[in-house]
Amino acid sequence: MPETPTSPTTTPEEVLATAQHMLADGLVEGTSGNISGRLPGGRVCLTPSSVAYDTMTLDDLVVLDESGAVLSGHRSPTTEKDLHLSALRRYPELGAVIHTHAVYATMFAVAHEAIPAVIEEVVVYVGGDVPCCEYRGTGTAELGDEVAGRLADRGAVLLANHGLVTCGATPAKALHLATLVERTAKIVWGTRAMGGEIQPLPERVNRDMAGVYRWVRENP
Repeated sequence: MPETPTSPTTTPEEVLATAQHMLADGLVEGTSGNISGRLPGGRVCLTPSSVAYDTMTLDDLVVLDESGAVLSGHRSPTTEKDLHLSALRRYPELGAVIHTHAVYATMFAVAHEAIPAVIEEVVVYVGGDVPCCEYRGTGTAELGDEVAGRLADRGAVLLANHGLVTCGATPAKALHLATLVERTAKIVWGTRAMGGEIQPLPERVNRDMAGVYRWVRENP
């Protein structure tokens, strides 16, 4: 797993706590979704497949190497491991990736429609509109490559017909993006439902605030 002197790392405790917050925030149900965190030494901690978050313990988490081989853990890693590994391999400034099934964001994913960055904080924290990936099969390396390519200048992307992916320096920051994107999707949906027309931010604001996102991401 490529690392630089400034690559952020996390702990299994942070991964587990964030996974449970993800459930409490209503971003997933049951055992859906997954979280990864970069560990020191080129390792990655992942949530397991088919284990409920409210009963999940540190012992359930799985640690992989950069190729996806299991280093520790008695459970199977999430089936979306390629999605996480692809993003963390490509971007050493990232420390965590989260995949959720947030309802409003997933509505946009089903429509293959980007969530517009009509609120300033979305540009600052996400980098701009949240694009929708081309459809790729769940759990495939092709999906991992598609997602990683879209995360080059964004902190969040939609999985076509599936859900939402966010990334950040820490699991907590990736979770913040997930809640922000879901809130924005709900606001956009509600504005349209009330018959309102979505008004874009001025281009200057988009440009300047996207620069803030890039600087923060490159200096974790």
